[in-house]
Amino acid sequence: MEKYLILNTLNFPILSMLLLIPVVGAVVAMFLRGDTLLKFWGLAVTLVTAVISLPLWSRFDQTTAKYQFVELRHWFPALNLDYVVGVDGISVLLVLLTTLVMPLCILCSWTYIKTRMKEFIIVTLLMETAMLGVFVSLNTVLFYIFWEGMLVPMYLIIAIWGGDRKDYASIKFFLYTFAGSIFLLVSIVAMYITTGTFFIPELMDHNFAFSYQMWIFLACALGFAIKMPMFPFHTWLPAAHVQAPVAGSVILASILLKMGGYGFLRFCLPMAPAATVYCMPYLIIMSLVSIIVGGYLALGQSDIKKLIAYSSVGHMGFVTLGIFLLNDAGIKGAMLQMINHGVTTGALFILIGLIYERTHSREISDNSKLGMFMPIYVTFLGIFSLSSLAFPGTNSFVGEFLVLFGAFDKYPLVGALAIPGAILAAAYMLRLLQKMVWDDSDGHGHHGDDHGDEHHLTDCNFREFIQLAFLTVFVFWIGLHPTPLLDMMDTSVAHLIHQVDAGSAVQEAVHHGEHHALLNQAGAWVKNLF
Repeated sequence: MEKYLILNTLNFPILSMLLLIPVVGAVVAMFLRGDTLLKFWGLAVTLVTAVISLPLWSRFDQTTAKYQFVELRHWFPALNLDYVVGVDGISVLLVLLTTLVMPLCILCSWTYIKTRMKEFIIVTLLMETAMLGVFVSLNTVLFYIFWEGMLVPMYLIIAIWGGDRKDYASIKFFLYTFAGSIFLLVSIVAMYITTGTFFIPELMDHNFAFSYQMWIFLACALGFAIKMPMFPFHTWLPAAHVQAPVAGSVILASILLKMGGYGFLRFCLPMAPAATVYCMPYLIIMSLVSIIVGGYLALGQSDIKKLIAYSSVGHMGFVTLGIFLLNDAGIKGAMLQMINHGVTTGALFILIGLIYERTHSREISDNSKLGMFMPIYVTFLGIFSLSSLAFPGTNSFVGEFLVLFGAFDKYPLVGALAIPGAILAAAYMLRLLQKMVWDDSDGHGHHGDDHGDEHHLTDCNFREFIQLAFLTVFVFWIGLHPTPLLDMMDTSVAHLIHQVDAGSAVQEAVHHGEHHALLNQAGAWVKNLF
């Protein structure tokens, strides 16, 4: 194991603490009373978790592809099963995204959640542990436990605090994602039977036969494609987003969807490299369809939340496109897009929650002409809308540019076919921005209270301003200076591409050898025949 790992040099079990603190916070919350105390407790726990995660950034060694801050404990020696956690340049960014977004989930629920505050804080904290566990697990069983464990808190968030059709949305979310997870479990068991290990880095280095890789790839890819979600597995996402409370939508958009992309990078590419190369054209086609279909469906929505939900299908299509280009620019662009989508779309869902609390409607026509009454709100709306359509200078531009650069560099036709997706993003976001900020052509906008008094439409308060200002920093920091993030992932991405190239080359040589052996046998048979 030593050749894959760098044991923790902090003299502090930082990753285990990140997993443990939210669980302890949830247990303590069971004994607290009063909604205000519970909200402050939830905020404190998530802030402490975020602060503790910061050394992952400052102490991370960018020169190695080995897993860092590793903690190893023997768990079930009879099955060669260990508790082992660690991060590399790919997973560390997703861990930091999770810890920094979770305090915002508590803040945006401050007045939105009005019932069962104790239960809400408990399931949100448990959700944080499950999501972090997915990104730090270096053992397939541990990974699967956290992967499945997050379904229950997310199901409860939608089913208890969701909208009018919350039962339908929560069950659909659970069934879709659980069905995909079953195939993932089958592949985990199959790989253990073949190799005798659950250790993810060892599985990445194992040379499975091509036919075996195909089964592994298809089983894993189905689970990850549903989680992304890719077309045609995307239908659960709009229902879940529309019915979920604001925090649920932020968690879904900012973190949960990224688990599908992370799964492709952690499982499919390194463990089944030859199958990845073989299936690459089909995944690229699915990605292009997701980009176009997501943008087209978003363009036709009148519900703000549903529009942003469908836009996520298109944005995540760029992520899978970048991943399956299998080149440096594409994978780095995909990683940046995952981070950028978490920042930008999470902020847009917070903005939707703020306006819904004021107008009690998510219809675009009921939330027009806001520029006259909410200048701070529409300023943030403009920033994050421009970020969503990848305007130069914003974070999403860098990620989308890298993906398109990788596409044109490898397959110019693929790059050209992705361009309409970028145009559709500009169309639906500018339409949304125009109608909400200036347009009053519908003549029946609802502003403020039940009497339609426009002057009761109050602008962002201090709590709301802090949330949005915090995310705005990342919009411009990544947009104007993405080098720190690119440097963080550089070595790990290069190592991943090397694994794919080497693994696919070995399989090609094996197939080439088998082909020559068959030809020699056939020649000998023909010679003996005559």
